[in-house]
Amino acid sequence: MEQDRSVVVVGLGYVGLPLALGFVEAGLRVTGVDASPRRVDEVNRGSSPIEDISDERLATAVAGGFRAIAPDAAAVRAADAVFVCVPTPVTATRDPDLGPVLSAAELVQSGLRAGHLVVLQSTTFPGTTTGPFRAVLERDTELRAGADFDLAFAPERVNPGDPASSGKRVPRLVGGSTPGATARAAALLRNINDVVVELSSPDAAEMAKLLENVFRNINIAFVNQLALLCERMGLDVWEVIDAAATKPFGFMRFTPGPGVGGHCIPVDPYYLAWRAREFDFTDRFIELAADVNVGMPRHVVDLVAEALNDRARSLRGARVGVLGVAFKPDVADAREAPAAHVLAGLARRGADVRYHDPHIARFRDAAGVERGGSALDELLAWAEVVVIVTPHRAIDWDAVYDRAGLIVDTVNASHGRSPRPRQVLRLGAGWSA
Repeated sequence: MEQDRSVVVVGLGYVGLPLALGFVEAGLRVTGVDASPRRVDEVNRGSSPIEDISDERLATAVAGGFRAIAPDAAAVRAADAVFVCVPTPVTATRDPDLGPVLSAAELVQSGLRAGHLVVLQSTTFPGTTTGPFRAVLERDTELRAGADFDLAFAPERVNPGDPASSGKRVPRLVGGSTPGATARAAALLRNINDVVVELSSPDAAEMAKLLENVFRNINIAFVNQLALLCERMGLDVWEVIDAAATKPFGFMRFTPGPGVGGHCIPVDPYYLAWRAREFDFTDRFIELAADVNVGMPRHVVDLVAEALNDRARSLRGARVGVLGVAFKPDVADAREAPAAHVLAGLARRGADVRYHDPHIARFRDAAGVERGGSALDELLAWAEVVVIVTPHRAIDWDAVYDRAGLIVDTVNASHGRSPRPRQVLRLGAGWSA
């Protein structure tokens, strides 16, 4: 089988840009395509738009011939292989939104030729690659997947904030529409991954990716519900989890928090649940987990009200400072961040809300209100209560615990500290002694 040597990557975000640079560094000719003129300009200037790629690494790739362009059929046509790495969001009613994927498929179709390899990487429901994605590729052309071009699905495993997650040591999955397509895509991916696992079909690869993320969502929901129970029972859920985690087999540690965020965990379960309904099947685990996790920001708001009530103060009119709005620590990624619902919920109940996040200068909450971040010193001097949502290492935690009179800790950031009596109300644990 002749090796593919030129690649087009459609979508230069958290998934597409690391993939493109991986191929560049493996010696392939790579062109990146993005619909955003700003993203194209950033990449070509060597200014990395994501934290996991340094400016130096990107600039080296650009100097070596890598370039970003606007959508262009000729660039697609000239490549041996095309990877599609675009978002897969949900609608307001939590149904899959394949708009970005199908728009990317239209671009690929405009440059599709015999002999192409087309690989979808965007996380989606089983049947997307061989269904609507393939239908767009084959529309208005005599070219057919499996006969004239190869088609495969190879899910991403990028973990924002962890550059190693897009490295060679992380195994990759791939399933093609034919055994030949699977083998071809796997051979190309072995340029950038030490281990590539070949599956029987794109559907199997799509389902495996959803299993990875739904597994996490369900287990997070379980410990979130356990945290609520521990609050009622007067137990410390963090102590309980630490104790259970000493078992060296048969247990995997998950921790509670203010909700789930990022592109995958809050979104992907809905793709599977929606697809299941097409088979007259209701996945109760997925729907229950979603209910629990979606409800956690509301519980955080209730905890803030409880903390203020302890000081004979109402939430309405209170000055509430939120620490951290990114969806996870030490990243500037606010996609689906639970802080959006925490801020909106606090404001809806009459609180005056501000936030501090060393990584995010402006933030839009779930009600569409956009705020600029405050300096930490200003926030601590202003706030009556501080809510810890995302425990970035860059935050001066000594200053927080020294200066804040009242803290609601949703992530056990106070672990290892000695807060003053009734200074800290912890989710799943209650008041500091």
